[in-house]
Amino acid sequence: MEIYHGYTGFIAFKLKEANAEPGDVIRVENPNGESFTGVLMPRQLLYSDKPVIVLKLSNGYNIGVKIDPNTRVLLVSKKREPSRTIGSQPLLKKPFVSILATGGTIASKVDYVTGAVTPLIDPQELLEWAPELGDVGFLNVREVMKKFSEDIKPSDWEKLSLEVYREITSGAEGVVVAHGTDMMSYSAAALAFSIIGKPVPIVFVGSQRSSDRPSSDSFFNLYSAVLTAFKASFAESVIVMHGDSSDSYAVVLRGVKARKMHTSRRDAFQPVNDKPIAIVYPYSREIRIVGKVFEKRDPGREASLRNKFDDKVAIVKAYPGLQEEIINLLVDKKFSGIVIEGSGLGHVPNSLIDSLKRAVENEIPVVITSQCLFGRVNLNVYSTGRRLLEAGVIPASDMLPETAYAKLSWILGSVTKNLSEVRELMLTNFAGEINERHILELFPRWSHE
Repeated sequence: MEIYHGYTGFIAFKLKEANAEPGDVIRVENPNGESFTGVLMPRQLLYSDKPVIVLKLSNGYNIGVKIDPNTRVLLVSKKREPSRTIGSQPLLKKPFVSILATGGTIASKVDYVTGAVTPLIDPQELLEWAPELGDVGFLNVREVMKKFSEDIKPSDWEKLSLEVYREITSGAEGVVVAHGTDMMSYSAAALAFSIIGKPVPIVFVGSQRSSDRPSSDSFFNLYSAVLTAFKASFAESVIVMHGDSSDSYAVVLRGVKARKMHTSRRDAFQPVNDKPIAIVYPYSREIRIVGKVFEKRDPGREASLRNKFDDKVAIVKAYPGLQEEIINLLVDKKFSGIVIEGSGLGHVPNSLIDSLKRAVENEIPVVITSQCLFGRVNLNVYSTGRRLLEAGVIPASDMLPETAYAKLSWILGSVTKNLSEVRELMLTNFAGEINERHILELFPRWSHE
């Protein structure tokens, strides 16, 4: 069966006869007098036998047009080609940025027969609707995995770290990772630790709404991320997403200090205990530094890879009535480490302290963070905190729980399992995950009006 951009049968024949490819403007004329004009979109192979052509209309909406063998398909205009090449391999001796597709909404589309949002078949499809990306510079695009972010595991961080490292060592000016938003802050934190001495930026980007929808943030975010990878003066693992609900600017957030704070808003990601590193104005191609840069771009710096992560690390949230059996089970199951999201300054029910002490006595590091998010852990203020310190727990300063999880998993997998060394390394600032000083402006104050 011949496949033409996801289309088969008489539809593939009509599209080829019209010399129409995804991105071209076509007109579909049905025998009943209906006529539709729009940009031809690719189809998913799973539904390639359906008699439907997908068009993006001028109002931004995509529709599925049902056709039959008597339907006319006419080419109106060819798509605008980018001024520079977009390819699947880097062009030798040309500055390029690599885009690695992992899945998620930014790499998804809606099938207009079923209504389902599913991953793109080919990472090149990310660029068929955005030829402007090629105007920024040469791009090397490839898929490294096809997973929604809720399915990402520490073993996937190992693979992703290796693939990013390969792009860096092959000469990329920067690496963009297209990733689902739900667990993106975990992955951005993981790569902040696993690639040491980064010479260029690693830019995580996602979208809240798929590229098919008129309110999609996919193009805006991806374009901002590519600009950041090419032009930014820093070399950190960062997240680039909408900075407001409109298309005004994007924010560059340090990967170890960012969290998704809203389920659906386009500006869902916010810095925690930190400022954005930079603001990106994609329409003017401006990147303005507004925060502290931890690692500066240095193409001559040689990166090193330490990408093993221990998947036997757990996060436990403190809540009223939390049973010690949960901690004891983790100890009995020989988990390698435990991160606690404590209340307030880093507290847990006093009934748990003996179980946490047992974990430490079994050479299982216990790291205490705060579910308050803003501020820092301080176990010296109240008696509960002092009892936790006596039990041997590790206070995580102002680290986010997800950052502490990724860091502990990395230390246990790539560096050491020695308890005293783990403690020392958890309290060492590797990638800007610990702020020694907080200023008032770091805490957002929402209006009470």
